[in-house]
Amino acid sequence: MFRTLILPLFAGLFGVFASATFLSAADKPVKVFILAGQSNMEGKARNTLLEYQATNTTTKALFAHLRKDNDWAARDDVFIKFLERKGPLTIGFGSPGCTGVELEFGHAMGNHFEEPVILIKAAWGGHSLYKLFRSPSAAFPAAEVLEKELAQAQDRVKKNNEKNKKNDPLPSMDDIKKDYGSSYRNMMKEVKDVMDNHATLFPALKGRSLAVAGFVWFQGFNDIFGAENEYASNMKHFINDVRKDLNAPKLPFVIGALGQNGSKPATGGMLIVREAQMAMNDVPEYKGNVKAFRADLLVDKAAEDMFPNWQKNPEWSHTGSDRPYHYYGSAIWFNRIGKAMGDAMLDLLKPAK
Repeated sequence: MFRTLILPLFAGLFGVFASATFLSAADKPVKVFILAGQSNMEGKARNTLLEYQATNTTTKALFAHLRKDNDWAARDDVFIKFLERKGPLTIGFGSPGCTGVELEFGHAMGNHFEEPVILIKAAWGGHSLYKLFRSPSAAFPAAEVLEKELAQAQDRVKKNNEKNKKNDPLPSMDDIKKDYGSSYRNMMKEVKDVMDNHATLFPALKGRSLAVAGFVWFQGFNDIFGAENEYASNMKHFINDVRKDLNAPKLPFVIGALGQNGSKPATGGMLIVREAQMAMNDVPEYKGNVKAFRADLLVDKAAEDMFPNWQKNPEWSHTGSDRPYHYYGSAIWFNRIGKAMGDAMLDLLKPAK
């Protein structure tokens, strides 16, 4: 029953993917890449920080390839849709007022392919793989887990009713179950929306066919608090279900493994989730079509070193823009991760030897 919640979304999609295979070389399909995850896939590097570092003498060389005529380049060959926003790729397609990994990743794809590129970003802060991104074949947790969750939810409503003299209805088991997989389904709705309406969303691509070329996953923080031991299993289900529901059995899949620990050793749930993500490199059936890399190895040391005293350091706004769980909101760190995602994707897309 879990899968039946999403299958109706794709009745009209399979023909799109299948027909793209037979188009002539003169009309190659637009390359579509899906970027999914939670808040760090949204993107948390403030645009004001990018603006400063792109013009500052000590850092501007890191951003030069992303700019044109002393401003940010707006690609005419790479387009992006992130929830309600859409347009040519440039800065600002992260959380409000922010930019994320899509900037470097999109430039890498645009520079590599002759045909246009579309990035579909489906990201929501705080959404775990255990629950909201849980994919169909993972099914629901054990009955006793759901019963405990239901009892806790009902207890919260009862206490709120007593405290505020209200009579709100108690949640049912259906109410508990409906959240499982909701972000997975919403992600697939985003993909279907672009596939069905790309000519309206991006008029420059009217008349062009589309083909999903790759998937990028950047998520994990909310799973470190009690769901870490299930992450490896849920990750496999997720990869397999994405491929099944997009009718793309070997769809290249890149994973930016959890790295908020930076240069410090990862411990506890963070270490377990990171190792679960990295373990996808060793799954036999994923050889050559899945690649995970460690985001912590790309740390922006300047932001990491400055953060402990950020409130007293006037240079913080020129170095970072957020907390450690958001990679310090470092434009340099997010760009490094985006570039690594692009490198990994292009490596997977190389013709098999």
